[in-house]
Amino acid sequence: MKHVAIIGAGPAGLAAAEMLSQHGLRVTVFDRMASPARKFLMAGRGGLNLTHSEALETFLPRYGARASDLARYIEVHPPVEVVAWAEGLGQETFVGTSGRIFPKAMKASPLLRAWLRRLNALGVEIKLHQTWQGWSENAQPLISDNGETPVAFACDATILALGGASWPRLGSDGSWRAILQSEGIAVTPFTPSNCGLLIDWSEHLKSRFAGEPLKRVGVTFEGETQRGEAVVTRNGLEGGVVYALSSTISERTQGGSWVVISLDLKPDEPHEVIANRLRRPRGKDSVSNWLRKCLKLAPTAIGILREAQRDLPHDPDDLARLIKALPLTVKGTCGLDRAISTAGGVAFDGLNDKLMLKARPGTFVAGEMLDWDAPTGGYLLQATLATGLAAAHGVMQYLGE
Repeated sequence: MKHVAIIGAGPAGLAAAEMLSQHGLRVTVFDRMASPARKFLMAGRGGLNLTHSEALETFLPRYGARASDLARYIEVHPPVEVVAWAEGLGQETFVGTSGRIFPKAMKASPLLRAWLRRLNALGVEIKLHQTWQGWSENAQPLISDNGETPVAFACDATILALGGASWPRLGSDGSWRAILQSEGIAVTPFTPSNCGLLIDWSEHLKSRFAGEPLKRVGVTFEGETQRGEAVVTRNGLEGGVVYALSSTISERTQGGSWVVISLDLKPDEPHEVIANRLRRPRGKDSVSNWLRKCLKLAPTAIGILREAQRDLPHDPDDLARLIKALPLTVKGTCGLDRAISTAGGVAFDGLNDKLMLKARPGTFVAGEMLDWDAPTGGYLLQATLATGLAAAHGVMQYLGE
């Protein structure tokens, strides 16, 4: 029986393990952490977003410059397959109002438990506290058991699924990059993606509104507008509406540059409607109460409005313009330790179409290790699972299975 080593017990590695074991191969999964799929569990804390219900012609362009590289794998393993897989594990799914697909349990833990039970029944062995440290002289993976001297692990093929470099405390710290580069394998530098924006709030705003939501807002940067929700933090803004713009903002703020985003506090109402409401007499109300009553602005939105411009315009049209396009200065994005995902990784040019390293025949790469990026909304997990399964297909073809 052919034996495959998989380095990394995240979604890509476990997906590959499942497929290979179902086809009769022996599989051993190694992971440096004390338990598998830690980042997967973290991703599910706010509601596990499995994939998205939109058609592939809309879905695939979400991957930007890497859409063509990923298309062949996602087309073979599309969103409908991810849904069927989750439901096959007893996790019923539903489509949210935004088109995102979630398990009804809204958590990753029930899905992961069922998945690990299936893998165990298939004979997959998962070894923890195991760190990959490169290759032996005869091209076998070198594995260090709990910090001991690395030993070559005899196998017929290897899949590297070590993750990107975000949330390093959960296991994916990108340390594998140095090993690959020492072998002459091209690795694009990591940059944080889907991360929060850094804004210098006043102490008053931090103490009053940190942790509070900004519901239904629009954010525009360099002509691109996103609508959604955000959360005020002590350091700036987090949430899907800013994550989608964070890669571009990260690029523009390299080297200490600052940029300005435009915040629309009432994205569903045109300027004229807002201006007309602001023409109502204020009476004895404070400005905050007046804005709350006539525009239904939440206290958090009013706080940010007054943070950005302490003396608000008296003219209704000018105030409406400010509410629709409030400028906020952003000094950067959160680092890799707080990013949901990373851009960068193993360049596709160094792989064949089966995701095998050209410089290391028999070694395949999957998941966030690859150089691609995507917004939140199900696209991250979809590509991670699809490339894990594609790497498994590549292994089977390589081994003649």
